[in-house]
Amino acid sequence: MKLITVFLSAAVAGSATAFTQPAAFTTASSTRVAMADVAVEEAVEEVAAEVVPDYVCISREEVLKSPNTIEFGAIWDPVGLAEMGSDETIAWFRHAEVKHGRVAMAAFVGWWAVGAGARFPGALSSGLDFASIPSKGLEAWDATPGWGKAQMLLFAGLIEFHDELFFKTRGTHYLRGGIPGKNMVPGLFDPIGLTSKQSPEQLARGRDVEIKNGRLAMLGVMGLYAAATIDGSVPLQPPC
Repeated sequence: MKLITVFLSAAVAGSATAFTQPAAFTTASSTRVAMADVAVEEAVEEVAAEVVPDYVCISREEVLKSPNTIEFGAIWDPVGLAEMGSDETIAWFRHAEVKHGRVAMAAFVGWWAVGAGARFPGALSSGLDFASIPSKGLEAWDATPGWGKAQMLLFAGLIEFHDELFFKTRGTHYLRGGIPGKNMVPGLFDPIGLTSKQSPEQLARGRDVEIKNGRLAMLGVMGLYAAATIDGSVPLQPPC
Protein backbone atom coordinates (compact mmCIF):
# COMPACT_ATOMS: atom_id res chain seq x y z
CA MET A 1 0.00 0.00 0.00
CA LYS A 2 2.83 2.39 0.83
CA LEU A 3 4.50 1.50 -2.45
CA ILE A 4 1.36 2.38 -4.41
CA THR A 5 1.13 5.70 -2.57
CA VAL A 6 4.72 6.56 -3.50
CA PHE A 7 4.11 5.76 -7.19
CA LEU A 8 0.97 7.91 -7.28
CA SER A 9 2.78 10.82 -5.65
CA ALA A 10 5.59 10.59 -8.20
CA ALA A 11 3.12 10.46 -11.10
CA VAL A 12 1.26 13.57 -9.91
CA ALA A 13 4.51 15.48 -9.42
CA GLY A 14 5.67 14.54 -12.91
CA SER A 15 2.41 15.66 -14.49
CA ALA A 16 2.57 19.03 -12.74
CA THR A 17 6.14 19.51 -13.93
CA ALA A 18 5.10 18.77 -17.52
CA PHE A 19 2.66 21.68 -17.46
CA THR A 20 5.03 24.15 -15.78
CA GLN A 21 7.32 26.25 -18.01
CA PRO A 22 10.89 26.74 -16.93
CA ALA A 23 11.56 30.15 -15.35
CA ALA A 24 14.21 31.01 -17.93
CA PHE A 25 11.84 30.31 -20.84
CA THR A 26 9.09 32.45 -19.30
CA THR A 27 11.45 35.37 -18.75
CA ALA A 28 12.77 35.22 -22.33
CA SER A 29 9.25 35.10 -23.77
CA SER A 30 8.14 38.08 -21.71
CA THR A 31 11.19 40.06 -22.86
CA ARG A 32 10.47 39.31 -26.53
CA VAL A 33 6.81 40.32 -26.15
CA ALA A 34 7.77 43.58 -24.42
CA MET A 35 10.30 44.40 -27.16
CA ALA A 36 7.67 43.70 -29.82
CA ASP A 37 5.19 46.00 -28.08
CA VAL A 38 7.78 48.79 -27.96
CA ALA A 39 8.55 48.34 -31.65
CA VAL A 40 4.84 48.53 -32.55
CA GLU A 41 4.37 51.67 -30.47
CA GLU A 42 7.37 53.33 -32.14
CA ALA A 43 6.05 52.41 -35.59
CA VAL A 44 2.60 53.86 -34.77
CA GLU A 45 4.21 57.08 -33.51
CA GLU A 46 6.26 57.38 -36.71
CA VAL A 47 3.18 56.91 -38.91
CA ALA A 48 1.23 59.44 -36.83
CA ALA A 49 4.05 61.94 -37.19
CA GLU A 50 4.07 61.46 -40.96
CA VAL A 51 0.31 62.08 -41.40
CA VAL A 52 0.16 65.26 -39.32
CA PRO A 53 -0.80 68.00 -41.83
CA ASP A 54 1.48 71.00 -42.25
CA TYR A 55 -1.50 73.39 -42.53
CA VAL A 56 -4.26 74.63 -40.27
CA CYS A 57 -7.74 74.85 -41.77
CA ILE A 58 -9.99 77.66 -40.63
CA SER A 59 -11.84 76.38 -37.58
CA ARG A 60 -15.50 75.46 -37.39
CA GLU A 61 -16.06 78.21 -34.82
CA GLU A 62 -14.43 80.82 -37.06
CA VAL A 63 -16.67 79.86 -39.99
CA LEU A 64 -19.89 79.76 -37.99
CA LYS A 65 -19.40 83.05 -36.18
CA SER A 66 -20.30 84.95 -39.35
CA PRO A 67 -22.62 86.23 -40.57
CA ASN A 68 -24.47 87.39 -37.48
CA THR A 69 -27.65 85.61 -36.40
CA ILE A 70 -29.75 88.67 -35.63
CA GLU A 71 -32.73 87.25 -37.53
CA PHE A 72 -33.10 84.07 -35.46
CA GLY A 73 -30.95 84.85 -32.44
CA ALA A 74 -28.91 81.69 -33.06
CA ILE A 75 -27.63 79.54 -35.90
CA TRP A 76 -30.61 78.02 -37.70
CA ASP A 77 -29.53 74.45 -38.32
CA PRO A 78 -32.48 72.09 -37.69
CA VAL A 79 -30.77 68.99 -39.10
CA GLY A 80 -27.36 69.58 -37.51
CA LEU A 81 -25.27 70.07 -40.66
CA ALA A 82 -22.89 72.37 -38.76
CA GLU A 83 -21.99 69.48 -36.45
CA MET A 84 -20.96 67.13 -39.26
CA GLY A 85 -17.40 66.23 -40.16
CA SER A 86 -14.20 68.13 -39.49
CA ASP A 87 -13.16 71.77 -39.87
CA GLU A 88 -12.45 71.05 -43.53
CA THR A 89 -16.03 69.82 -43.98
CA ILE A 90 -17.48 73.04 -42.57
CA ALA A 91 -15.11 75.16 -44.69
CA TRP A 92 -16.26 73.25 -47.78
CA PHE A 93 -19.92 73.76 -46.78
CA ARG A 94 -19.37 77.52 -46.47
CA HIS A 95 -17.53 77.71 -49.79
CA ALA A 96 -20.36 75.82 -51.50
CA GLU A 97 -22.97 78.03 -49.81
CA VAL A 98 -21.33 81.22 -51.06
CA LYS A 99 -21.07 79.89 -54.62
CA HIS A 100 -24.67 78.66 -54.66
CA GLY A 101 -25.75 82.05 -53.34
CA ARG A 102 -23.93 83.84 -56.17
CA VAL A 103 -25.54 81.60 -58.78
CA ALA A 104 -28.96 82.12 -57.17
CA MET A 105 -28.53 85.90 -57.15
CA ALA A 106 -27.63 85.88 -60.84
CA ALA A 107 -30.55 83.54 -61.61
CA PHE A 108 -33.04 85.65 -59.67
CA VAL A 109 -31.96 88.87 -61.38
CA GLY A 110 -32.08 87.18 -64.78
CA TRP A 111 -35.53 85.73 -64.12
CA TRP A 112 -36.79 89.12 -62.97
CA ALA A 113 -35.22 90.97 -65.91
CA VAL A 114 -36.80 88.65 -68.47
CA GLY A 115 -40.17 88.92 -66.75
CA ALA A 116 -39.88 92.71 -66.69
CA GLY A 117 -39.32 92.79 -70.47
CA ALA A 118 -35.61 93.65 -70.48
CA ARG A 119 -33.86 92.31 -73.57
CA PHE A 120 -30.44 92.54 -75.19
CA PRO A 121 -30.34 93.99 -78.68
CA GLY A 122 -29.66 91.74 -81.67
CA ALA A 123 -30.04 88.00 -82.05
CA LEU A 124 -29.52 85.21 -79.54
CA SER A 125 -28.84 82.78 -82.36
CA SER A 126 -29.52 82.49 -86.08
CA GLY A 127 -33.20 83.24 -86.60
CA LEU A 128 -33.89 83.95 -82.90
CA ASP A 129 -33.85 87.55 -81.71
CA PHE A 130 -33.57 88.44 -78.04
CA ALA A 131 -36.79 90.41 -78.42
CA SER A 132 -38.69 87.21 -79.25
CA ILE A 133 -37.69 85.44 -76.02
CA PRO A 134 -40.76 84.68 -73.85
CA SER A 135 -41.22 86.67 -70.66
CA LYS A 136 -41.64 83.68 -68.34
CA GLY A 137 -38.44 82.28 -66.91
CA LEU A 138 -38.75 78.58 -67.73
CA GLU A 139 -40.22 79.32 -71.17
CA ALA A 140 -37.25 81.61 -71.87
CA TRP A 141 -34.88 78.79 -70.88
CA ASP A 142 -36.74 76.33 -73.11
CA ALA A 143 -36.50 78.78 -76.03
CA THR A 144 -32.72 78.99 -75.68
CA PRO A 145 -30.96 76.71 -78.22
CA GLY A 146 -29.13 73.68 -76.87
CA TRP A 147 -25.72 75.05 -77.85
CA GLY A 148 -26.51 78.24 -75.94
CA LYS A 149 -27.29 76.24 -72.81
CA ALA A 150 -24.11 74.22 -73.31
CA GLN A 151 -22.05 77.42 -73.57
CA MET A 152 -23.46 78.73 -70.30
CA LEU A 153 -22.77 75.47 -68.49
CA LEU A 154 -19.27 75.28 -69.99
CA PHE A 155 -18.54 78.84 -68.90
CA ALA A 156 -19.67 78.02 -65.36
CA GLY A 157 -17.49 74.90 -65.38
CA LEU A 158 -14.45 76.88 -66.51
CA ILE A 159 -14.98 79.38 -63.71
CA GLU A 160 -15.16 76.55 -61.19
CA PHE A 161 -12.03 74.87 -62.57
CA HIS A 162 -9.96 78.03 -62.64
CA ASP A 163 -11.17 79.07 -59.21
CA GLU A 164 -9.73 75.86 -57.75
CA LEU A 165 -6.60 76.22 -59.88
CA PHE A 166 -5.87 79.79 -58.82
CA PHE A 167 -6.64 78.98 -55.20
CA LYS A 168 -3.59 76.70 -55.32
CA THR A 169 -1.30 79.01 -57.30
CA ARG A 170 -2.31 82.54 -56.22
CA GLY A 171 -3.27 82.11 -52.59
CA THR A 172 -4.11 79.76 -49.73
CA HIS A 173 -6.76 77.14 -50.49
CA TYR A 174 -9.96 77.43 -48.46
CA LEU A 175 -9.35 73.92 -47.06
CA ARG A 176 -5.80 74.83 -46.08
CA GLY A 177 -6.42 77.96 -44.06
CA GLY A 178 -7.74 80.31 -46.76
CA ILE A 179 -11.07 82.14 -46.75
CA PRO A 180 -14.02 80.00 -47.94
CA GLY A 181 -15.99 81.66 -50.72
CA LYS A 182 -13.22 83.99 -51.84
CA ASN A 183 -13.12 84.35 -55.62
CA MET A 184 -9.70 83.70 -57.13
CA VAL A 185 -10.42 84.05 -60.86
CA PRO A 186 -8.66 87.24 -62.05
CA GLY A 187 -11.02 89.91 -63.34
CA LEU A 188 -14.20 88.04 -62.50
CA PHE A 189 -14.97 89.90 -59.27
CA ASP A 190 -14.38 93.64 -58.92
CA PRO A 191 -12.36 94.08 -62.14
CA ILE A 192 -11.84 97.81 -61.49
CA GLY A 193 -10.66 97.36 -57.90
CA LEU A 194 -13.42 99.05 -55.91
CA THR A 195 -12.65 96.89 -52.87
CA SER A 196 -8.87 97.27 -53.03
CA LYS A 197 -8.88 100.14 -50.53
CA GLN A 198 -11.34 98.64 -48.10
CA SER A 199 -10.26 97.66 -44.60
CA PRO A 200 -10.40 94.05 -43.36
CA GLU A 201 -13.49 94.96 -41.34
CA GLN A 202 -15.26 96.35 -44.43
CA LEU A 203 -14.34 93.28 -46.46
CA ALA A 204 -15.62 90.99 -43.70
CA ARG A 205 -18.91 92.88 -43.58
CA GLY A 206 -19.18 92.63 -47.37
CA ARG A 207 -18.77 88.85 -47.16
CA ASP A 208 -21.46 88.65 -44.50
CA VAL A 209 -23.86 90.72 -46.62
CA GLU A 210 -23.12 88.52 -49.64
CA ILE A 211 -23.90 85.34 -47.68
CA LYS A 212 -27.22 86.70 -46.43
CA ASN A 213 -28.22 88.03 -49.85
CA GLY A 214 -27.26 84.69 -51.38
CA ARG A 215 -29.43 82.79 -48.89
CA LEU A 216 -32.37 85.06 -49.69
CA ALA A 217 -31.78 84.63 -53.42
CA MET A 218 -31.78 80.83 -53.08
CA LEU A 219 -35.18 81.03 -51.41
CA GLY A 220 -36.34 83.50 -54.06
CA VAL A 221 -35.33 81.29 -56.98
CA MET A 222 -37.02 78.28 -55.40
CA GLY A 223 -40.14 80.40 -54.96
CA LEU A 224 -40.10 81.47 -58.60
CA TYR A 225 -39.59 77.89 -59.75
CA ALA A 226 -42.40 76.64 -57.54
CA ALA A 227 -44.74 79.38 -58.77
CA ALA A 228 -43.88 78.55 -62.40
CA THR A 229 -44.45 74.80 -62.04
CA ILE A 230 -47.19 74.49 -59.38
CA ASP A 231 -50.16 76.84 -59.69
CA GLY A 232 -51.01 78.59 -56.43
CA SER A 233 -47.96 77.30 -54.57
CA VAL A 234 -46.74 80.84 -53.84
CA PRO A 235 -49.49 83.17 -52.58
CA LEU A 236 -49.78 86.58 -54.28
CA GLN A 237 -47.12 85.62 -56.84
CA PRO A 238 -48.15 86.62 -60.41
CA PRO A 239 -47.38 84.26 -63.31
CA CYS A 240 -43.65 84.08 -63.85
